Amino acid sequence: MGKAKHDCRQSGCGVAYGLDVFGDKWTLVVVRDMILLGKRYFNEFLVSPEKIASNILADRLKRLEDECIITKTRDPENESKFIYELTPKGKELIPVILEVLCWGSKHAPNSNSPAELIRWVKKDRDGVTKAILESLKKNESFVHAHGFLRIRP
Repeated sequence: MGKAKHDCRQSGCGVAYGLDVFGDKWTLVVVRDMILLGKRYFNEFLVSPEKIASNILADRLKRLEDECIITKTRDPENESKFIYELTPKGKELIPVILEVLCWGSKHAPNSNSPAELIRWVKKDRDGVTKAILESLKKNESFVHAHGFLRIRP
């Protein structure tokens, strides 16, 4: 760990710590894909519209695992694959992702975030969080299970 990261963690500032853990573009995109799209396999993340490079994806998954935000386990049905899943600590990021989604949909010039989803989040954030947790339990895509198909897998 570099000195800059060490200093952020030493400061005790929650914002500095959060940015240290997930303050780059790719980490929250990976978490978004897990939370909203139910992605669990390495190759599933590679087909996101942002086109993350495989080496960067491997690094971000490792960082998230090191921070206990996700777990990595062998797929019992295919020993050559790994399953990535959110831990309870990772699931605590659901409100963060929802807030970024609302903020981004308001300010992004070409937002493709479904207006119905944004309205639901603004009206009942806790209800949306519960629905996402239920989708995660079922290993399904939240946006597809609830008809918000404009967010591409």
